[in-house]
Amino acid sequence: MHRLPPLTTRIVQVSCAIIWCLVAAGPVFGFAALKPILISEGIYRERCEASSAGLALCDEQDLSLNFLFTLACMVTNICALPVGSILDSFGPKVTGIIGSILLALGGLTMSFAAHISFVDPYLTGYTFLALAGPFVFISCFQLANSFPKNSGLVLALLTGAFDSSSALFLFYRLYYTEISQLPLSRFFSYYLAVPVFIFVAQVFIMPTESYKTIGTLAKIAETGIDETGRPLDDDLLLPEDRNDDSTIRSEFIIQPSITETTSLLMHRASFGNARRASVISRNSIASRNSMKSVYEQEADAILTHKSGGVFGILHGYPITEQFHSWWFYLMTIFTTIQMLRINFFVATVKAQELYLYNGDEEIATAINQFFDLALPLGGLIAIPFIGLILDNLTTLAVLYILTILSVFIGVMGFFSWLPATYAGIMALVVYRPFYYTAISDISAKIFGYDNFGTIYGTIIAFSGFCNILQQVFDKVTHEVFHMNPTPVNLSLTALTAIIGSLMVAYVRSKELELKRKNLEIEASEAASEFIPT
Repeated sequence: MHRLPPLTTRIVQVSCAIIWCLVAAGPVFGFAALKPILISEGIYRERCEASSAGLALCDEQDLSLNFLFTLACMVTNICALPVGSILDSFGPKVTGIIGSILLALGGLTMSFAAHISFVDPYLTGYTFLALAGPFVFISCFQLANSFPKNSGLVLALLTGAFDSSSALFLFYRLYYTEISQLPLSRFFSYYLAVPVFIFVAQVFIMPTESYKTIGTLAKIAETGIDETGRPLDDDLLLPEDRNDDSTIRSEFIIQPSITETTSLLMHRASFGNARRASVISRNSIASRNSMKSVYEQEADAILTHKSGGVFGILHGYPITEQFHSWWFYLMTIFTTIQMLRINFFVATVKAQELYLYNGDEEIATAINQFFDLALPLGGLIAIPFIGLILDNLTTLAVLYILTILSVFIGVMGFFSWLPATYAGIMALVVYRPFYYTAISDISAKIFGYDNFGTIYGTIIAFSGFCNILQQVFDKVTHEVFHMNPTPVNLSLTALTAIIGSLMVAYVRSKELELKRKNLEIEASEAASEFIPT
């Protein structure tokens, strides 16, 4: 057991992590705000044909710019799994340093893009920025347990900083359009201060080893029970622990992914009251948890009741069986479709609105600017509501909400009516963090903590790989449908409705099956009480 560093050291560590998450964890997702600057700077303009000379944006240039975002989304999600292996082997300090180097390479490439000809400098530079995000963000997850009794607050700050990091390019665009047209090369030259700050902080300030594993973090966030099996909240602390939080286990993080922190945050924030609810005991739970502490058994029983009975349904199963379950298949397909829908809209929001509003540049620009502002704010505003939903509704109810809300967003995107457009955008920016959080929450409940990082990371990595289809959709929209986004949006909305309905039906059938089995167990127990011994 190791003593925690002094309070001042821990505050400085968390503060540094929040600062760099704000500017480096996910700025590539602010592509919608950056794209007008790229167009103004003439990036990929040389790819336009002579016949497009009078156009502000030709199809070839638009597709090339959108591919920057498509590839960045793929890279960000796919590299979440290998980042976990690096954390396992070398710890958060080395992982963060690697992230700072990748970020510096991205900034340098974008700064000197005009002088680079042997590779596509913008595609390479933006990809480096996307690669750096998971390294610098995931490496600071473990800081949540530098303050064991306030891990939820720290996770909230880190997650909120990540959600807000897309605003970096929004501020750049506002400066570019309202104050001075700061060239792209100069902006990224100034941005090099960020990787330098991260590198210095990692070398001289941040811990060499993680405070706690991501698996332990997940369980603490879900149950409010620490790694020894004891309750973490002050009102439930054992007497010998009530005034002593000076020691904590020091371990490595194991295979996290970029969005799973949101799930940890939600449950740690509001599980305190729910844990005091009545406990529903089941023989199946008791036998599965026979080696757990009384507190852990109580927490598992509550979560089973709250989830509608599906919590723990695949806990303890070999990972190969988990991978070959319908739970995994349906969740992976649903996540892939949602990721495609969201990222396709982020990359093409202005082009979609231009078509829907008959080429009205003023309306399309206003909608684009509203979306740029709403995207980083959506996650921050949604956090408490997401926590309430996930902590108080069953898994089946959450899936109903996910499916209905996603279909609603799709339908709103078909109309050239401003109230519908803005309603769809507001729903989308709230839905984005909700869907990521809900999928990670369901993964933890269904598959368990032992394989949480691997299962969830695989879902996100596969979905990220499938993001290459976004470029296909973009090309088809340009060349086949003549910029009409409705066919692609209609297809993705229909797939959402179909797969979402299948998930709901499957979970509903499993709930009924579990309830029937529990009734049979109770009937068997009741009958056995009347059998003379």
